[in-house]
Amino acid sequence: MQIRTFSVIPRLPERLAPLLEIAQNLWWVWNPEAVDLFRRIDHDLWSSAGHNPVALLGQVDQARLEALARDPVFLAHMDRVAQALGRYLTMPTWASQAHPEFGDARIAYFSMEFGIHECLPIYAGGLGVLAGDHLKSASELGLPFVGVGLLYRQGYFHQYLTHDGWQQEVYPENDVYNMPLRPVRGADGAPVEVEVRVSGRPVRIRAWRAQVGRIPLYLLDTNLEANAPADRAITYQLYAPGAGMRIRQEIVLGVGGVRVLQALGIEPAVCHMNEGHSAFLGLERIRQVMERTGLSFPEALEAVRVGSVFTTHTPVPAGIDLFSPAELEEHLGDYLRESGIGVENLLSLGRERPDDPNAALSMAVLALRLSGHRNGVSRLHGRVSRRMWAGVWPGIPEEEVPIGHVTNGIHVRSWLSDEMARLFDRYLGPSWVDEPLNQAMWKRVHDIPDNELWRAQERLKERLVGFVRRRLRTQLERRGARPDELRTAEEVLDPEALTIGFARRFATYKRGILLFRDPERLARILNHA
Repeated sequence: MQIRTFSVIPRLPERLAPLLEIAQNLWWVWNPEAVDLFRRIDHDLWSSAGHNPVALLGQVDQARLEALARDPVFLAHMDRVAQALGRYLTMPTWASQAHPEFGDARIAYFSMEFGIHECLPIYAGGLGVLAGDHLKSASELGLPFVGVGLLYRQGYFHQYLTHDGWQQEVYPENDVYNMPLRPVRGADGAPVEVEVRVSGRPVRIRAWRAQVGRIPLYLLDTNLEANAPADRAITYQLYAPGAGMRIRQEIVLGVGGVRVLQALGIEPAVCHMNEGHSAFLGLERIRQVMERTGLSFPEALEAVRVGSVFTTHTPVPAGIDLFSPAELEEHLGDYLRESGIGVENLLSLGRERPDDPNAALSMAVLALRLSGHRNGVSRLHGRVSRRMWAGVWPGIPEEEVPIGHVTNGIHVRSWLSDEMARLFDRYLGPSWVDEPLNQAMWKRVHDIPDNELWRAQERLKERLVGFVRRRLRTQLERRGARPDELRTAEEVLDPEALTIGFARRFATYKRGILLFRDPERLARILNHA
């Protein structure tokens, strides 16, 4: 017996067709008027749908949709947002004006996770948030970017406390058909799929596309009926435990990602590895160069290095993926032999000391040796990385180790509150979004009256306190708390008091006790805030 799954969703009136196009482009994430548009459809449903417009449109009552299609005020709002998106996608960009020589060249940005928005939960921390901001900023600048990642059925976990106060995790299942994603299809209308040999078996990989403004993000999926159950699970969970699953995920990301781009007719001029997880992409690029040109392995390696960039984030060796020769042989051996690269060539690239026959392969070392440009994520981290990886370049003074730095940045509009953005619009002018390095413009910040800045800060603080109180009450209700405990939840935090939060894991290198490094300065802050 064959079981089929169907999704029943409301029919969108023709007049509301622009809603779906807006929902499917994550440009709306950093555009408050677009967010307000979806919230206006159904405020409560917007919250319960996880601020996911695709899920919202699939759950809203049909009668409500029909009413909106006749509402001139709502339609005017929708048309404004649709026109703004259209202008954004077609207007000249910084890249097109400052660097017309880019032409059709593409930069492929590979990352194990991408933090675009909570409605696409395929990220777990800062690495993913940085990758998401990278794509958003590339979109704003008009850079010829494509992103490549994995489509996890379980992304980050949700935490909760049990009745006796113990922390537990639950991994919600991602419903990919109710997320801002579309399957990538070829000219014949069939889904785009590629095949990679992993662990001695052919694994089929399907591509999905998320649109981030002007930038396509291709997400790879092995959860296909054609695959064995063990292979369907490769893209099941972000950072799945166990070295065997991790290496298989990284083969799919690196080798499979390059093959998907090739199937789409995209041959990147540059491949950028965001951490070492995607370093196997270099092997596939070498294989393709050898096959296409007849170059030897060393010659193809040099050709690939020229167009490869590696950003390292990890300041401690414990954060690096290591794979033994036996694990490489088990999961990658067939691919390496068929490609003409061989296990020994791979080990010579991925061992810090290539002459140590017992050493494991380090994905960071592999990425360092496959790249022509390498960088840490701050000036200090660049120094730490040069010291940490000096052994990869024996005989070279530490200060000359070829690892530079590019300080991490953010996508400004994603991190700035609407209240502050409105103040900036009023006193700095609209160019603050597009000209973040314009120092003369930023001097106008001093023109913002103190009382207006303080009112904006107070509104944000009140919103934060209200959110924390509602969230705490919900958690207490789940735990069966007494009425007096529920009343207490309505009084936690004082909007008038200085509140310091630490939004980090308490790993040692996160420096959780940095707050107490200068007690005198802390005392001045606490006593005079």
